[in-house]
Amino acid sequence: MTGLPILIAGGGIGGLATALGLARQGFSSVVLEKAAAMGEVGAGIQLGPNAFHAFDWLGVGDTARAMAIYVDRLRLMDALTAEEICHIDLGKDFRECFGNPYAVIHRGDLHGVFLQGCRGSDLITLRTSSEVVAYDQDSAGVTAILATGEKLRGRALIGADGLWSKVRRQLVGDGAPRVSGHTTYRSVIPTEQMPEELRWNAATLWAGPKCHIVHYPLQGWKTFNLVVTYHNDAPEPVAGKPVEAEEVFRGFTHVHPLAQQIIRQGRDWKLWVLCDRDPIQQWVDGRVALLGDAAHPMMQYMAQGACMAMEDAVCLAQTLAAHQGDIAAALPAYRDARALRTARVQLQSRAIGDHVYHPAGAHAALRNAIMAAKSQAEWRSTLAWLYGGTGPFTQDTAA
Repeated sequence: MTGLPILIAGGGIGGLATALGLARQGFSSVVLEKAAAMGEVGAGIQLGPNAFHAFDWLGVGDTARAMAIYVDRLRLMDALTAEEICHIDLGKDFRECFGNPYAVIHRGDLHGVFLQGCRGSDLITLRTSSEVVAYDQDSAGVTAILATGEKLRGRALIGADGLWSKVRRQLVGDGAPRVSGHTTYRSVIPTEQMPEELRWNAATLWAGPKCHIVHYPLQGWKTFNLVVTYHNDAPEPVAGKPVEAEEVFRGFTHVHPLAQQIIRQGRDWKLWVLCDRDPIQQWVDGRVALLGDAAHPMMQYMAQGACMAMEDAVCLAQTLAAHQGDIAAALPAYRDARALRTARVQLQSRAIGDHVYHPAGAHAALRNAIMAAKSQAEWRSTLAWLYGGTGPFTQDTAA
């Protein structure tokens, strides 16, 4: 399709997936990334079957599969007793139910999958050191205003610029994100340093009073991703701050020695104070729309942040194609298709943090009883709304 390109603020997973989706439908785009180089900060992320539905539709399914590790189960452990509460089997029945596997992958590797795809498309232009700080628009197009003062013209602007989105700041104006008070510490350790009895092919969660531990293998079993979170009522946002091991351990003195042993293996810890926002439906302003964390930032407890951004990208591309590039019709339709699904994930992520990850006493005993009683078929039924597709759109929709 000829004419002005679609401008995309943000070159993370959501922004690059959007560019790929648009190219699949014949729309040209310019990705505007504020950093000096394209890349992703962080370590491992989990990928539900809905992520693979999106990969396949975006044309990167084979590449993503080659880099992923396919865990056998999701395990929930009691951090006080070191006993398994329950697990979800991710084998044959799970894959047949949802049409795709569950996997884990290094965030940088996943970003690289999308970056490779974008660099291979003549319809996608990638720009770094190009932070979008504001926009103007009229009936014929939209102008993205960069931090440098440069102005770029496009047919639409997609704000995929994350939790602290400048596009959202102008479009919604709802202030700073909500600080959860949950502090997460991240480390990646060589597999040989992981206690041998805990080298499980599983995405494992140890749930304890006001704290939890998550670990799983990465990068061909060369490393283990280690993420520990402490509900310490942290008052302010922090991202990627290096911290000493003693500070990390402070929130886990009350858990079982086996769980403590995992934390002691961590090196080069970095700290994040988790933030999200309340769900909104105001994603669109004329020719401007939000996507991914700019639209619906969420807590990590359903492991769906990147997955929801990829679903957004698929939906946006399909909606624009269905409306034959009519921006005025397509952007509200995209919002309507995505807003309630993402709101549910935002709110349930908070609830899972309260009722699964961090409860104590009778609250924790009730969690254990309810979750241990579920059969594998019941778990699959519980998860069907989330993993069964990409919202109203499916991986089978042809370009």
